[in-house]
Amino acid sequence: MTTIDRPPSIFARMLANEASAGVALMMASMVAILLANSPAAGSYLAFLHAHAGPVLSEKLGPMTPHLWINDGLMAIFFLLVGLEIKRELISGRLSSWQQRRLPAVPALLGMALPALIFLIASRHESSLSNGWAIPAATDIAFAVGVLALLGRHAPPSLKLLLLSVAIIDDMGAVAIIALFYTSSLDIGALAAAIGAGLAMYALKRSGVERLWPYLALLLAMWYATLLSGVHATIAGVVGAFLIPYGASAKSPLVRLEHGIAPWVGFVIVPIFGFANAGVDLSGISMSAILAPLPLGIAAGLFVGKQIGVFGGVALAVKTGLAEKPTGASWLQIYGVSLLCGIGFTMSLFISSLAFPLDPAFVEDAKVGILLGSLLSALLGAVLLRFAPRS
Repeated sequence: MTTIDRPPSIFARMLANEASAGVALMMASMVAILLANSPAAGSYLAFLHAHAGPVLSEKLGPMTPHLWINDGLMAIFFLLVGLEIKRELISGRLSSWQQRRLPAVPALLGMALPALIFLIASRHESSLSNGWAIPAATDIAFAVGVLALLGRHAPPSLKLLLLSVAIIDDMGAVAIIALFYTSSLDIGALAAAIGAGLAMYALKRSGVERLWPYLALLLAMWYATLLSGVHATIAGVVGAFLIPYGASAKSPLVRLEHGIAPWVGFVIVPIFGFANAGVDLSGISMSAILAPLPLGIAAGLFVGKQIGVFGGVALAVKTGLAEKPTGASWLQIYGVSLLCGIGFTMSLFISSLAFPLDPAFVEDAKVGILLGSLLSALLGAVLLRFAPRS
């Protein structure tokens, strides 16, 4: 019987060295926080918002390092997300309905409950309602990095559960960005983006295996999407689904995925953390932390995520919809549910979309994101470290 030469997925490879990628993100974010609270804070902010390119979009104005990172580099991050989602849906751990059942329920509840908690916390301030999705996302690199640092204290089934929940979580985050954070549309530019996508589809149907034509059209799709009013990072996900995938290492999707993965994990995501995690903590007081925006985000991440994910796993198992992760105790599953409350990268990204004209709100959101993510990481790590094995 012939075996298919299917290379290991990026996330399977990450299980061997995700601690390094997670540490890189943590270090970059810590540097940003230190700079934002040092005498160099002015220079740090001036660098991020200095004019660094032409006006690509009238809506965005002159390009800055911050815009290049959030609208350009993060499109590559979302391209990798899309490539992995496609692969996992076709031939990976989410390729059958049976495999999707267990992570689907906790992932969906783990997005809905944090959003609901945020809306309850901010119900008296309508200006904050657009931030409902900020605590709904899980940071894969951070959460899996923490889990990796625990080594043998977390069975492989829990790592697979966390990765599967995070993949579905990413699908939801992409849908939220596309549907709820698009204010106005330029129909001509949107038509151009669709045209680039159709051209990619035609190449795929024609059996073209070379990567460069897809990448050229993907760049055109990104620029047209940027002009259209839809966030440019969506082009990365859509484009990923139009790149051919085969089961061998020569597949265009596999070559691209393995080519950009190290850059995303060790360069792009840490750069994003450096550019977005810097928050001035000098004026932070208890009353500021308990304000509706940071409190709603922190509570959504720390409380909503753990209840949603753990409750979703329990619901799926108790109803017979799915089987309990092999070799994992309920206390360990609860620990992983806590780690899902680390919403760092995606939450920071969504906060910039939720309040594009309110930098003060974005700064307050960062406080809630940092607090909720830190509490989730610390408690989840401690619980998994000392939880008895199943």
